[in-house]
Amino acid sequence: MSPDTLYQRITDYANRADPYPLYAELRENGVSRQDDGSYLVGTYHEIAALLHDPRISSDWRNRADPSSVPLIRRSSEQMAFIGHDDPEHDRLRRIAMRPFGPPHTPGRIDALRADITRICDELIDAFRDKDRIDIVEDFAYPLPVTVICRLLGVPHEDVPRIRAWTNAIIAGFDLTPGQDEESRQRAGQDARLAMGEYIGDLSDKRRDHPSDDMISALVHDNGPDGRLTRTELMATGTLLLIAGHETTVNLISNGTLTFLRLPDAYRLLRDKPELMPRAVEELLRYEPPVHLLPQRTPLADIEVADVTIPKGAPLVLVLAAGNRDPLRFDDPDHFDPMREDNQHFGFGSGIHNCFGAPLARVEAQIALNALVPRLEGFQLSEDPPPYRRSSILRGPRHLPIERA
Repeated sequence: MSPDTLYQRITDYANRADPYPLYAELRENGVSRQDDGSYLVGTYHEIAALLHDPRISSDWRNRADPSSVPLIRRSSEQMAFIGHDDPEHDRLRRIAMRPFGPPHTPGRIDALRADITRICDELIDAFRDKDRIDIVEDFAYPLPVTVICRLLGVPHEDVPRIRAWTNAIIAGFDLTPGQDEESRQRAGQDARLAMGEYIGDLSDKRRDHPSDDMISALVHDNGPDGRLTRTELMATGTLLLIAGHETTVNLISNGTLTFLRLPDAYRLLRDKPELMPRAVEELLRYEPPVHLLPQRTPLADIEVADVTIPKGAPLVLVLAAGNRDPLRFDDPDHFDPMREDNQHFGFGSGIHNCFGAPLARVEAQIALNALVPRLEGFQLSEDPPPYRRSSILRGPRHLPIERA
């Protein structure tokens, strides 16, 4: 098929269960201009260079045709730091990181280990005697959403609202064309506004009644970069709340699916749980939670693999394709929990690399080590399982398993 339809085929839900042949086609074709005017890059070294190139913008306002940007992204007031370029990105990110981890709050993530372990054990105890389990609903979703809500200070009783808003927001970023595209984006925009207002109201309460959560820390931060405005708090809190659990759900679900598909890897990790940190890194390469970065824009004409990408053109970095580039990784389609030199794009790279990576790693390592022994005697109820619609955040919507 023509390489100028690759983006359409990659985002087609029919290919969600196995997009990797399309990623191989993309790598073979080099930089691919699409029929909508966007440019796809799927080779490791080119993606790495672009992620570190200051001429590549994350701000949609630098797009030559702003109308090509999804409605849900066209709000400067709702832009969190991932939608800004330096120096504003750097300022907002530094403020957000101060209460999250090193160097200002070095013990916050490690202090969560006991809680994460306890939550894992409670969730597993709840389905210990069942013959059929949905890994997503029963384990992979409730764990990270509980952790991030506690970290931020969101009451547990509000989790159902958070989930409904998150689902609508993620659907609003769905790149699959369809008759309901505009309504999806509007519903996502409405959900984003509602979640932002919720975070704003929570921040207002913490001004007079601070707690030990991150929202309180952000509200009362007197660091050298100043405090976040209420609008900035709303955007930052929304980002942390969504990104703080959505990607980890996929990481745990994709990991479980991979282990059940590969009995040798499963037995190795069951018998040697100390290998799980390295296995999680391999999962981040082999079946990453985030597959695409569709929001990049060149600030000038740039040359990539002998192709000129014009200033202002939509640029899509297919991270999951780079993660399986044979020019970078030996036997890249093989899952190797002992793999060394594994500098993957599971958390991006460059100035926009995921600063929640330490938390996601800890959650996944603890969760999968707790879950693996309990998978003994279980098999997949269906393979492939039903996937979520998003081509950006790719993972099973449900992952039913049953006793063999």
